[in-house]
Order: sequence, then C-alpha cells, then structure tokens
Amino acid sequence: MTAPVDIRFLDDPAERERAFAVFWRAMVGLPALGGARVEELVEPGRYLGAFERGAIVGGANSYTSWLVVPGGGRVAHAAVTHIGVLPTHTRRGILTALAARQLDDIARRGEVVASLRASEGAIYRRFGYGVATTSSTYRVRRRRAAPHAAFDHGPVELLDSAASPDRLAAIYERASWTGAVARPPQWWRLRALFEAADPVTPYTVGHADGYARYRPLGTAAWFASDERVVKVDDLVAHSDDGYRALVGHLLGLDLVDVVELGPRPVDDPLGHLVDDPRSVAVVGTRDETWLRLVDVEAALGARRYAEARPVVVEVADSVLERNAGRYIVGPDKAARTKAAPELSLDVAALSSLYLGGATWRQLVRAGRAVEREAGAAVRADALFATGSQPFAGTNF
Repeated sequence: MTAPVDIRFLDDPAERERAFAVFWRAMVGLPALGGARVEELVEPGRYLGAFERGAIVGGANSYTSWLVVPGGGRVAHAAVTHIGVLPTHTRRGILTALAARQLDDIARRGEVVASLRASEGAIYRRFGYGVATTSSTYRVRRRRAAPHAAFDHGPVELLDSAASPDRLAAIYERASWTGAVARPPQWWRLRALFEAADPVTPYTVGHADGYARYRPLGTAAWFASDERVVKVDDLVAHSDDGYRALVGHLLGLDLVDVVELGPRPVDDPLGHLVDDPRSVAVVGTRDETWLRLVDVEAALGARRYAEARPVVVEVADSVLERNAGRYIVGPDKAARTKAAPELSLDVAALSSLYLGGATWRQLVRAGRAVEREAGAAVRADALFATGSQPFAGTNF
C-alpha cells in the first residue's frame, strides 16, 4: 500500500533545495549546476511540494510573468516550471494532484493564463494545456546565402559577455510579438549557470532594436573542420531593421560555413532574405508553448480579433470547472452567453487556438472540436486570424 501524499507550499529554503534536487533527478538528463543556490532560481511563495512520510517526492513551481496576446497586449501569466515526480513515485496520481493544486493557486492569484515547456508530449493535455506555439531550427549555408540586398540598417556592436546580461534583459523587456513571455531575474540567473557549465563562451552582438547570441560548435577541431558551425540560440529583434541587421552580421561571419538558428518562428523570413533559398533549410520543428487558459472569459476578452461575424463557443473544463460554459466571441466583445453553441471543444483545444497557432478547421478535422452549425469553423478562423504564427523563443 502507498502512503497518503500531502501537497503544500514550500516555505522553508531547505525544503525548496530538496524539491529542486527531486526535479533534477526526475528529469534524468539535465546537466549539473555546480554550487548554485536554489534561492536564486525560485520565486518565494510559488513552489509546491508533494510529501510522503515527510519526504519530498515531487514538486511544481512557477514564476510571475506576462504573455503577449494577439493585438500586442500583455496578460498576467504563470510560467510553470520545475514540475516532476521521482521515478519511484510515478503513476500514483501525484503529478495530477500537484497540477490541480497549482492551477487553483494560479487562478486565485488572478493570473489569466499559464504555460509550460513539456518534457513529454502526452502528459499535459489532460490538465487543460494545449500546444499554442511551435518553433523551428534553421541551418544556413553561409557561403551560398548571399543577401538579396545590402543590410545597412544601423550599427551592430560586439557586447562584453560579462557586462551584457542586464543590458540584454532591458532589450528583451520590450518584446511585443504574439507568444512572447517575460524573462524574470531567476530565468537570467539560470541561463548564466548553464553558460558557466559550457566551456565555450558565447558571443553577443547588439543593435538598437535587438541582439543575437551565438557560440561556435566543435571548437577542438575548428581550424581543420570542413564544416564550421555557429549556433544562434537567442535572437531578439523589435523591428525589421534590427532583424535584417543582426541576420546580416551572422551571414557575414568569416571562418564560418553554417549558421544554425533556433528556436525561431516557423514562419521566419530567413529564406526570403537571400538570393538562394536552398541555402536555408529547416532541420527541426517542435512544440514550444503548452498554454492553459486559466480564466477563459478574461483571456478571450484580452486579445484582439479580426472583423468577422461573432461565434458562440461552448467550452468544457474538468479541472477548473468555473470556466465551463458558452461564450460569444466577436470583434468588439467576448462574454458569457446562453445562446446555442455553434462550436464545442475543451479548454486544451481552445488554448491551442488562442494565440493563432492552430485553426478551428484543423481541430474540427482532428475531432478535437465539434462544429454544431455548418460554416462556424470557417467564420471562427476568420475571427481568430492573426496573420503570423505565434512564437515564444524562451525556454523555462
């Protein structure tokens, strides 16, 4: 027989240390962080622990954050992280209990949405999370990737890696693309720890409207290599000029054969920047943001919609039952209604649709949404259209 599990917040720093060690063990493949202090990496009051006979066997953490929604507004967002259960205690309902308690707490805080990055793709839909953004990795054969025009859009400068974190954080804070999320101080601290564990120091270049960070791969054989690769893992651009200037710098790097960029949006215009589009290849695409609408009415009311006829949507939510109901969504309103539903779906499917990363017709065809009135999915797609794919670009 298994002992009962107690779920509660971790108020003691020593408990948070133990919970963090449990998470690292549960994830199996994470690198060691040396002597890092866990208190630098967590936000007080948000870390839940699962206890069995006084021992921590699982945990779930989150950060106070924001999420950019269609139209450019920001909504209160919980960035869910450090969620896991010891391999000796899986399949006992512990993760389900942690997720339910965490979502209830997020709702009580007034946070409209939550999101996470899933270690496994089959876990989180049952808690109401759906894939809302997808990212791609691009490989550019630099010597074939001649720009179609000169990229003269303001100076790009080399930044001192030791002095740049605060500056990069200030630049990133202006993020306004759909799907962007806040990067709290704890996020920057954790990234610094991962960098310290990597023997190769990254380079950073800045522009008035953004920055790019990259590092060479395979440096031990760099000068004898037939394929010298630099990996760009963070490219932030707040304007088209900034984007072209930063990409122009990357494509102009000497001693480099391949520039690999990722994560990037699935509709990144890289292939249109160069004369030879075959010099740019997509080498990987994967789910990024798993989004959860915590307050459906507030979330629907926070984003903008295209000029199209309203639709009535019926939403099911077995975890946060107060979300269940019918909503009328139109260009000028989103509110509860008693009108007959034209489309029905659960909150996980609605979360996938919310930022524009999926379409109603896709989900109807897949059986994840039901069209109750002919043509309603087409009308809903016109209403929810965003014009570009959402993208976060931030892992946590």
